[in-house]
Amino acid sequence: MKTIISIMFATGVAFAALSPAEQSIAEAAKEMSNKPGQYTSYNLLATALVRRAEETADAGFYAQAEDAVKKSVELSPNNFDTEKIQVSILLGKHEYPAALEAAKRLNKQVADDVMVYGLLTDANVELGNYKDAENSAQWMLNLRRGNVPALIRAAHLRELFGDAEGAYELLEMAYQSTLPTETADRAFLLTQMGHVRFASGNIDAAEKLLQQALTSFPGYYAALGDLAQVRIAQKRFDDAVALLQERYQGAPHTEYGYDLAEALQMAGRDGEARKAFAEFETRALAESGKRQNSNRELVFYYADRAHQPARALAVAQQQYAWRHDVYTLDAYAWALHANGRDVEARKQMEAALAVGIRDARLLRHAGEICGADLQVCAGLPGPALRATK
Repeated sequence: MKTIISIMFATGVAFAALSPAEQSIAEAAKEMSNKPGQYTSYNLLATALVRRAEETADAGFYAQAEDAVKKSVELSPNNFDTEKIQVSILLGKHEYPAALEAAKRLNKQVADDVMVYGLLTDANVELGNYKDAENSAQWMLNLRRGNVPALIRAAHLRELFGDAEGAYELLEMAYQSTLPTETADRAFLLTQMGHVRFASGNIDAAEKLLQQALTSFPGYYAALGDLAQVRIAQKRFDDAVALLQERYQGAPHTEYGYDLAEALQMAGRDGEARKAFAEFETRALAESGKRQNSNRELVFYYADRAHQPARALAVAQQQYAWRHDVYTLDAYAWALHANGRDVEARKQMEAALAVGIRDARLLRHAGEICGADLQVCAGLPGPALRATK
């Protein structure tokens, strides 16, 4: 706790200049000063730190949030609110199986807590348990009609299920319900809206939404990444490189390095691209055995760039052993295809397409694997949330 608070106030930054999460951190620090020894103050701080991690994609804030949670638990063991924060931290660290089990325990304790259903939804989505995720999101909507966290989760599921317009509608509802002062939350929603428009082929609308997100929250890593994809579609490759470099400098996640390497190659900057791919491989291998990894990108690197199909398959199998979301299924299918195992590859691709997803890269892979039978592969309808408004 001392680290984040002392750094923040040592800089002398005005409160109004802080991000919403940083303001919450400052308010939590004040609360801790006014009410020392109360676990609720540490919960406020931990929640704010989780939010800051989401603002910045800096996993270091999760470690600081864990420190705050430990102090809260010392002061009030088995506190329900503290346990919910612990699940949020597990999700942020990609510990999805542990997060799911913890959320299930909380749900048994309190069966009508809206945000516990949100935690269940998040964990199930990441693990590929889409029916369970749908049920949890529906409970959120039923318990508190029109609440923003539920709308966001329902929108994500609708996109996965192939309902882009339905997803956009829910995101817009969430955006209209979010206060203008919540600049980071509004930037997140605008970015998601831009992503949906881009995925639907509306490049101009996507560009406007993403630029609006960056105006709301300058330097927002997610908007930078999605705007870079717009620039690639516009064949403005050097502009895409600049955006991805800014994102990678601000949030140096390994998978972002892979995106940058691809953009450098598209821009004809082959020397820089080779160096970036080499750095990506080194970092990705170092974290491959951890929950928080870049294994999907590593599969594509070995299958498409390094031409080492056996290594691609080994990485894909490692990831598939613990999660079956559509993106993991896609990577596994692609690795199988690279190894000439198309019967198995098609089975995995059919499972991914059965959800309803219409992701462009995934569909390209499906076209290669299923060939003329692509419509058969993609013929199974995905689920749909009910009563989401």
